[in-house]
Amino acid sequence: MVSQNDAHGVPRTPEPGPARPAGGADTGTQAAVASAAEPEPESGGPTDPPAAEATESGGGGGRRRRLLVAVAVGVVVLLAAGVTLALPPVSNRLGLPWAPNAPLADPPAPQDVRLALQEAAASGAAPTPQGVAAAIEELAADSDLGTLHGSVVDPATGQVLWERDADVPATPASTTKVLVSAAALLSLDHDMRLPTRVVAGDEPGTVVLVGGGDVTLSSLPVGEESIFPGAAHLDDLVEQVKEATGGAVERVELDLSAYTGPETGAGWAPEDVPSTFMVKVQPAMLDGGRTNPKDKASMGQSDPAGNLAEEFAKRLGAEVGGETTAPENAEVLGEVWSAPVDELVRHTLVESDNLLGEVLARQVAAEEGREQSFEGGAAATLEVLQRNGIDVSDAELNDGSGLSPRNSVPAATLTRILQLAAAENDDDEVTAKLRPLLIGLPVAGGSGTLAPRYDEESSAAGRGWVRAKTGTLSGVHTLAGVVLTEDDRVLTFALMSDGKDQNRARAALDRIAAALRGCGCR
Repeated sequence: MVSQNDAHGVPRTPEPGPARPAGGADTGTQAAVASAAEPEPESGGPTDPPAAEATESGGGGGRRRRLLVAVAVGVVVLLAAGVTLALPPVSNRLGLPWAPNAPLADPPAPQDVRLALQEAAASGAAPTPQGVAAAIEELAADSDLGTLHGSVVDPATGQVLWERDADVPATPASTTKVLVSAAALLSLDHDMRLPTRVVAGDEPGTVVLVGGGDVTLSSLPVGEESIFPGAAHLDDLVEQVKEATGGAVERVELDLSAYTGPETGAGWAPEDVPSTFMVKVQPAMLDGGRTNPKDKASMGQSDPAGNLAEEFAKRLGAEVGGETTAPENAEVLGEVWSAPVDELVRHTLVESDNLLGEVLARQVAAEEGREQSFEGGAAATLEVLQRNGIDVSDAELNDGSGLSPRNSVPAATLTRILQLAAAENDDDEVTAKLRPLLIGLPVAGGSGTLAPRYDEESSAAGRGWVRAKTGTLSGVHTLAGVVLTEDDRVLTFALMSDGKDQNRARAALDRIAAALRGCGCR
C-alpha cells in the first residue's frame, strides 16, 4: 500500500527565554483568521497542500514571539465587515469580488480588526438531532463514501446531534495527529522548547552533538526562514561551539540515544521512508530531513541525523566520528532551541507534518516516563487522553503521524477531543489547554490541506467556516473539525470514509461539512 497521508531526558524551557505574551493560551470558540499563504504540497503526502502561517514565532535564538491570536471556527476573512486583511492568494481562493486575478469590484475600505477569539457557543439558536439529520442524512448516504463512520456534537451542551457507527473504530490516517496534538497540549508545558546541544566529548578536540527531539533545526543562514518558522539555526550552534572551544574542534560524534526502537513505524510502506512526506524518526536533523529547506515537498534525506553531523562538522572544520552516548555531566558547549510546543502543534496540524507528529508523541512519552519510541508514544498518548476524560478504550495507535494503516480510532473519540477544545467554559482546565488545537485546523478553501477544497458549488458554503484536520491513506478519507453554522452555533464533527475514489470521497465529505454550515439544524 502506498501511503498518501496527508541532552537526555525531557527537554525543558530554556533559561533565560523570551516571555510569552499575556493570554498566550487562546480562548473562545469563534474568530477570524487574519491571513493565509499560498498553498504548497502537504507534507502528509503529495496530494494534500500545506498550510498558511497564522503566527510569527521566535525560535531557538531567543527572539521574542509575536502571537497573533486569530483563530478558531470563524471566517477566514471578515467579509461582512468589509475587511481587507485577506492577502491576494486568500481572496483568489475564496472567490472574493476584488480578487486580483479577476477583479469585479474595488476592495472594501479597511477596518480595524480585534484579533481575539470571541464567544460563539450558546449565542446561536440550538440545533436539534432532527435538524442535523435533515441536513446531512442524504449526503451521508452517498455511495462515494463507501462505509461512513461519523458524529456531530454541539460542544455548548455536549449533545450528540447525529451519529453513524461513531463507536466503531476506523482507520484515522492523519487525524491521528489530533489525538497526539491533544495529548501534547494536555501533558506538556505549552512554552516548552526542544533542544539540540553540543557537549564536550571524552577525548580532547571531540564534541558530541546530542539530539533532543528538535527536527526543525535550520541549515539556512540566520535571518532566512525555512519551512519551519521560528526554527533555531545551525549557524548559531556552530558559533557557540567555536567560541567555547576556541575553534579547536577536530571530531564530531552523534548521540541519538534519546529515541529508542525502530526508526520507521509498524505498517508503513517501504516507499514511505525516505519520501517527500517522511524520513526516519531520529531526535536530531536539519530542516525536518528535507533536501531543500524551503520546499516541504522535497525528497527526504536517507539518514537525516547523519546529514546533520556531516554539515555541523563541515562548518566547524572537523571530521565526523560515529554514534556515541554523551558523557554524564559533560560541559555544554552550545545549545539552541525549537519553537514552543504550542507552535509545533499548530504546524503539525495545519501542515499535516508527519515527522512532527512523531516528535510530539515521543515528548508525551518522555513526560509520562515511557521510552521515546513508537510504542511508548502511542501508549502515552492514550494514557493522557484517558486521564483527561476522553474515552480511548477502543482506540489503537501504532504511530503519531497516522501513516500506519494499523491505527484504529472511533469517530466519537475524535469528536470528543474537538468538543472539549471548543467548549464554552474557559475556566475548565482541559478546555483551556486544548484551545490551541483549534488554531491548527486548516481552513476550508483558505489554508493547509483544505486550501484546494470546497471549490464546488455544492460545498462552497463551507469556505472559511469549516476548520478541519484531513486524513488520507489509500482507501481512507477522514475529516474532523469544527464549523460555525449560519445561526452562529459551533458544531464539532468527525467523518471517516473508506470510499474507493479519493477525490470523490473527499468531495462527499466536504459537502457534509458545508451542509452543517448552511443549516440552522433546528
